[in-house]
Amino acid sequence: MQRILLKLSGEALAGDKKTGFDEDTVRGVAVQVKELVDEGIQVGIVIGGGNFWRGRSSDSIDRTKADQIGMLATVMNCIYVSEIFRSEGMMTSVLTPFECGSFTKLFSKDRANKYFSKNMVVFFAGGTGHPYFSTDTGVVLRAVEVDADVILLAKAVDGVYDSDPKCNPGAKKYTEVSIEEVIDKNLQVVDMTASIMARDNRMPMWFFGLNEDNSIVNAVKGEFNGTKVTVCSKEVG
Repeated sequence: MQRILLKLSGEALAGDKKTGFDEDTVRGVAVQVKELVDEGIQVGIVIGGGNFWRGRSSDSIDRTKADQIGMLATVMNCIYVSEIFRSEGMMTSVLTPFECGSFTKLFSKDRANKYFSKNMVVFFAGGTGHPYFSTDTGVVLRAVEVDADVILLAKAVDGVYDSDPKCNPGAKKYTEVSIEEVIDKNLQVVDMTASIMARDNRMPMWFFGLNEDNSIVNAVKGEFNGTKVTVCSKEVG
């Protein structure tokens, strides 16, 4: 792999606290990413906002405003995590699809590629910049735009199941599943918009548990223990 896009669950970064940040968890991610960067792999990162805000759970706030709060939650997450990465010796930049003063830089493909060429870890915050689109859709969009080889999705759950493992102890875990099956069976590993975009642009997605030891490095180096969502071409690994 030459360029990967890593999606981190905001909730997973909160650890057992479920909200905010667990610095040990974030630093563990930073150490793994640094190992990849030191080997010349270009890393982009998208972080969800679930450790701060889940707007769809609120019935009293307009959906557009709720989604805007969620976008800002992802910006906070990226600024925090990028600073932990810097403390581990990496160069980083946070890009957003809307102006955030001096906090971030405005996203463009050219700017992202420039930073990748300088061996920087590039954080894509703020989702797509529009309501009604999840960070799942945002990560697929950015992966397609910057020609990533694969999307790695590090979540609290260790892969893709045929039903919710939290509700069904007998849920079956897939080691590999096609994006067509994900869509046809509505497996909800990412939202439907993201699934269709991944299918149409042949962008593979690998799902695994963030809390497993060295899970990010293992995924990149072939010691993968999650689920590969295949797309027929542009496959890796």
